[in-house]
Amino acid sequence: MPAIPALTAPLGDGHVELRLAAERDIPEVLIAFQDDPELHLRLGLDRPPSGAQLGSQAEEAQTRREGGRGVELTILEPGSDVCRGRVNVHRIDWKHRRAEVGLWLALQVRGRGWAPRALHLAAGWLLSDCGIDRVEVQTEPDNDAMVHTAVRAGFVREGLLRSYVGERGKRRDMAILSLLPSDLEPTASGPAR
Repeated sequence: MPAIPALTAPLGDGHVELRLAAERDIPEVLIAFQDDPELHLRLGLDRPPSGAQLGSQAEEAQTRREGGRGVELTILEPGSDVCRGRVNVHRIDWKHRRAEVGLWLALQVRGRGWAPRALHLAAGWLLSDCGIDRVEVQTEPDNDAMVHTAVRAGFVREGLLRSYVGERGKRRDMAILSLLPSDLEPTASGPAR
């Protein structure tokens, strides 16, 4: 499997930046899950992550990235190094050159337009620098915030995957959206408004 390249400098559009996730983000990640008691449910987790789990993930991050299995990017406000959310790149299928992305933002920074910008930046990087030809977002159909975020980031709605995943003891439908290289704007101005 190809390696996912390391970011030598943050990705940015003047409004939001992305860098590789780091162990120093753990306190803000724990606070975000504490501030939003439903965040873990929207991410398909049975419970919020513990500090120990986040520490293990941080230790394995470079091996996971270099092995082409996935990468987490930390969302930052320009000029700050405080974690405000994450973009998670996972379910990478190198045979078909596609990857799935997920995203969350800390409660206190939602509503600023950062989510579609971060998603657009991450997807553009995957499509231009990482050898991926298709980026997908899969989310529960009633997750209006994520569907809206993906559409604002340039993703195209494709439909509904019925009874697609087993989460929290139930079969669940998933809405699917995608972004292809042909969907990207020719300029670096960010997602469509």
